[in-house]
Amino acid sequence: MTRLPSPLRRLRRAVLARRRPLAALLAALATAAALRAQAAPPPPRTSVLTAAHDLPAGSVVTPADLRRTPFDPGSVPSGVLDDADAVVGRTTTGPVRAGEPLTGARLVTRSLLEGYPGRSAVPVRIGDAGAVTLLRVGDRVDLFAADPQGASRAVLLGRDLPVLAIPHPDDDALPGTTSGALVVLAVPEPATAEVSQAAVSSVLSVALTR
Repeated sequence: MTRLPSPLRRLRRAVLARRRPLAALLAALATAAALRAQAAPPPPRTSVLTAAHDLPAGSVVTPADLRRTPFDPGSVPSGVLDDADAVVGRTTTGPVRAGEPLTGARLVTRSLLEGYPGRSAVPVRIGDAGAVTLLRVGDRVDLFAADPQGASRAVLLGRDLPVLAIPHPDDDALPGTTSGALVVLAVPEPATAEVSQAAVSSVLSVALTR
């Protein structure tokens, strides 16, 4: 049997001694390459207009209240508003949490005031939620404000105000919001500031007129 030259014998012994680690390394490289080839690319993300922080019911949306947040396409709710110009200046119908997409259901629509020139759509929280269940859109009500401590008589804030919308009750209202139920009324523009102030400082009630 012909013997290999000494340098070749040493090389052969070195290769044989390291064949198992080399085989394991090659197998690991092949597995990594296969996994990389099979890995699906990340799904595309959709930029959605969301609340930058918690917004109480009746808030007038400003640019500082908005931010864009990436969402998986399948998780974007229907009715989401994508144009900031269509959101700024509108009023929230209920509490909106930070990061929540802005949808048409969360904002008073501008079309509510069609047919009511010289009026503003003002969301007010009526202390007696049961009374609100008796109301329907289009009803007319008188709006009263009472001192929470009962130190003075109720004051008439507005007479014969049209009911524009009655948002659905929000079971997960933001912490700190008062009880009652929300109603959107068409308030004469000169009285808007007074009604808005009373909405945060008084207990409001309504009397159905027609």
